[in-house]
Amino acid sequence: MANHRKQKTKWLAALLGLALAFTAAGCGAGGGAPDGGAAAQPQTSPGSAPPGQNAGDAEKRTVYPFTVKDATGREFVFGKAPERIASTSPSETEMLFALGLGDKVVGVSDFCDYPEEAKAKPKLGSITKPNEEALIGTGADLVLAGVSMKLPTVEKLRELQVPLFKVEPKTVDDIMNNLLLMGQIFDRQARAEELVAEMKAERQKVVDAVKDLKPEERKKVFFEFSPGWTVGKGEFLDELIRLAGGVNVAGEEQGYVQISEEKVIADNPQVILYPEGIIDDQSKKPMDQLIRERSGWDKIDAVKNDRLAGVDKDVVSRPGPRIMQGLTEIAKGIYPELVK
Repeated sequence: MANHRKQKTKWLAALLGLALAFTAAGCGAGGGAPDGGAAAQPQTSPGSAPPGQNAGDAEKRTVYPFTVKDATGREFVFGKAPERIASTSPSETEMLFALGLGDKVVGVSDFCDYPEEAKAKPKLGSITKPNEEALIGTGADLVLAGVSMKLPTVEKLRELQVPLFKVEPKTVDDIMNNLLLMGQIFDRQARAEELVAEMKAERQKVVDAVKDLKPEERKKVFFEFSPGWTVGKGEFLDELIRLAGGVNVAGEEQGYVQISEEKVIADNPQVILYPEGIIDDQSKKPMDQLIRERSGWDKIDAVKNDRLAGVDKDVVSRPGPRIMQGLTEIAKGIYPELVK
């Protein structure tokens, strides 16, 4: 089980790299009760775009000081848009570049590899416990941290005067709201709204493609995101399966759980999804081979009918701007005849 835990931790590093974080320069911070990381109402005003900002962003400008709470309940006040940004989360790194802020990024986690420009940024170590010296050395005004960074690490970094704004997206709407929040913090609201509109349109295409399925036509789906692990309710991966018209056979479980091979056989999924490029630490086998060779799994409909579908591990695991691409991949894996 140690190997499985190690593999799960690896993939969760890619899977759960989402967050925001906040800056000391031009900002103040205080305590507050947790509110799920809800953003403050946008403070906007018309005006001309500052240097380096898209002209379209002049339509909606953040009024500073801007006050918001993070998922830990801490309140932050931004006196201006942060200028130097570090990210310990692949999802937030993708958001920063999508918002046109790549030139302001001064450091990223070892897992941040998209877009291509992110690979050239200084590396800050793990998304769970970044290199403290490297992180402080960036001189960042703002540090973004993902959900894999647990509260003790957040508190320790805050004690070192590294201001972290942490988010905990559990749903697709949470992901889009985080993008809108970044738009407010960084004074990129128009661009954030444009990205969210594109995400909603892509989601609607999938929803429309499967909307006429009758209840008995909805396929039972098992998603093994890492060897020996699946996902239940309360996480965005479960929501993606449901949005794609599937019925998650682990849907009654809570969060990320170890699988019961016997239960999967009994549930008899019609489709099995797995992330491409994952190798089991123990057997050294790719996921699809591992699944096919399990004792008794040859009786499962998905295996018998060759309905195993690999999906891009990054677009389905990173709750960022590409998450709807992940939805589309999942939908194609379940209903290739409906989703093109």
